[in-house]
Amino acid sequence: MRAVVLLSGGLDSSVLLYETRDSWREAIALSVFYGQRHYREVNAAEKIAGALRVPFRRVNLDDLRPLLHGSALTDSSVPVPDGHYQEESMRATVVPARNLLLLSVAAAVAVAEGAEEVAYAAHAGDHAVYPDCRPSFIEAVGLVLRLCDYRPVLLRTPFRDWRKQDIVRRGADLGVPFDLTWSCYRGGELHCGTCGTCVERREAFELAGVPDPTRYQERKE
Repeated sequence: MRAVVLLSGGLDSSVLLYETRDSWREAIALSVFYGQRHYREVNAAEKIAGALRVPFRRVNLDDLRPLLHGSALTDSSVPVPDGHYQEESMRATVVPARNLLLLSVAAAVAVAEGAEEVAYAAHAGDHAVYPDCRPSFIEAVGLVLRLCDYRPVLLRTPFRDWRKQDIVRRGADLGVPFDLTWSCYRGGELHCGTCGTCVERREAFELAGVPDPTRYQERKE
């Protein structure tokens, strides 16, 4: 079984890559740059793939940046909000139809490579903020992928009902090098520690009871 794994370089997708290999699948790591504020997560993805010694593919869709305006992740005029993912302000981090775009690219790569699966790391904590992480979206795209070629491509989402801390625990069991992963939306030298994804990252390690190797900026009082 071969799987194209969407690898952002963050916690969830890095654990997914390791989990894919642990389930005796041959993995191809795919990272997509769609005009994010920074390359830190893409560079992290390459390091993660290298640590596991799996093929790494990088796709540059930077020309989409002007079209995906209105999101703090792709539009420099929109400030990155601080706070928890459950807060309304986190909707500023929604990129228009991002997962639909990424899964389409991954499906095309899977067809070209003769892979049977596309894997992505949507989890239960994403549902409140991101419309393209909801179970109904996953089911619909799964149907599309089965029909996108004469040979069905299966959509694999093993974390869809997991919490972030469950993913961290699984990653610890698998020996994922968490220190190589990158989550922060701001892309500085260190994780900022205050944006939504940093707050969620801190919380996940704490709830999982797993030591957090992440270096965060010192908080200003």
